[in-house]
Amino acid sequence: MKVSVIGTGYVGLVTGATLADLGNQVVCLDILEEKIDLLNSGKSPIFEPGLEELIQEGIKTKNLIGSIEIEQHVRNSDITFICVGTPSDKDGNIDLSYIKSASSTIGRALRDKSGEHTVVVKSTVVPLTTEDVVMPNILKKSGWKREKLGIGMNPEFLREGSAIHDAQNPDRIVIGYADEIAKKTLNDLYEPYKCTKLECIPRTAELIKYASNSFLAAKISFVNEIANMSNIWGIDFQEVAEGMGLDSRISAEFLRAGAGFGGSCFPKDVKALAAAAKNSNVESLMLKATLEVNDIQPKIIVKMAEERLGIIKGKKISILGLAFKPDTDDVRESRSEIVIKELIEKGAEVTAHDPEGMANFKEIIDIPMMPTPELATEKADCVIIMTEWNIYKNLDLRSLLERMNGNVLIDGRRTLNAKEAEKTGFDYKTIGLG
Repeated sequence: MKVSVIGTGYVGLVTGATLADLGNQVVCLDILEEKIDLLNSGKSPIFEPGLEELIQEGIKTKNLIGSIEIEQHVRNSDITFICVGTPSDKDGNIDLSYIKSASSTIGRALRDKSGEHTVVVKSTVVPLTTEDVVMPNILKKSGWKREKLGIGMNPEFLREGSAIHDAQNPDRIVIGYADEIAKKTLNDLYEPYKCTKLECIPRTAELIKYASNSFLAAKISFVNEIANMSNIWGIDFQEVAEGMGLDSRISAEFLRAGAGFGGSCFPKDVKALAAAAKNSNVESLMLKATLEVNDIQPKIIVKMAEERLGIIKGKKISILGLAFKPDTDDVRESRSEIVIKELIEKGAEVTAHDPEGMANFKEIIDIPMMPTPELATEKADCVIIMTEWNIYKNLDLRSLLERMNGNVLIDGRRTLNAKEAEKTGFDYKTIGLG
């Protein structure tokens, strides 16, 4: 099948590369020429394990190319995926300007096309966007009659850091369709995948995405709230989590306590769903509580450091981990940002390290970034681990202690073995270990 993908962010690139790997002819489209040049040279504009190799394979087989000629390649394809960003405003409402722009471009491209064409929204959008915004815009700009246009909504469920695996081994594929054209096209495209395929109307598909992410975010916040109680009552939350996870109704996934969730999805999606509910006069107490607990967690990390150091002002504090999770360079909504800002406000001298996220984080806060954990922790009074990268899991604790001025070690992700850290001589503290 001939596939065009508008947008070369995480979703667009992974979608394009994995569909090309199935033998489809895929064109990834973007208005930024530098991103397309990178793509066509076999390089990924973003860090995602396995993505660059998949891009190179697609280029080698000529199943994948990038282009800035959007209208031309939309017109020459059978199906177009919209994979553009949907950023939030200060109230949590999503900004549909990129969605509207993409749908207008598609509409213009289809003016001179004969035959059918399917357009599928893969961007995360609130219910009714596909039917009430995208479809009318395309019909207006194209001058087409409704019966020629296939309209679908096909949400992605990718985890940054394992997006390629998730795309190639989906738990389920949600096929939201507004007509038989989109239904057939999407089922044909995804025929190689033998997982469950749920067919529904577009607005249902849109809510499935938001409900899934919001539920997982709520689970994280619930776990963190119980872990905070464990701190007070002298209980090891890992044992509590193990006991909870043995219940098949709960499962062991997302039961790790820590500094809270970040990234481009969970915070934005919970806020957007809450805002959409408010706009429809629906109360969303659970969503509000999910965000409130998440905002508390980084402050608890700072409080732990403050209690052990006494005075933060003038202390050298090293932050290990800037990406919101390991195996990605994404620092959006990173909990490290909140911790660092609070430490700086209190007068701390902050240095940091991250294997992949330093360049992106530098655009948010300009603090000293060190090329290695060893340099970042030199003469530190306190070290705070904020991302559970393997490089931090495998730290030589004896050498770390010898490099430091102090011995305070705050583990915001329960990355290290607590007993080993304490035995080494650290004043070790983490969330969920009373």
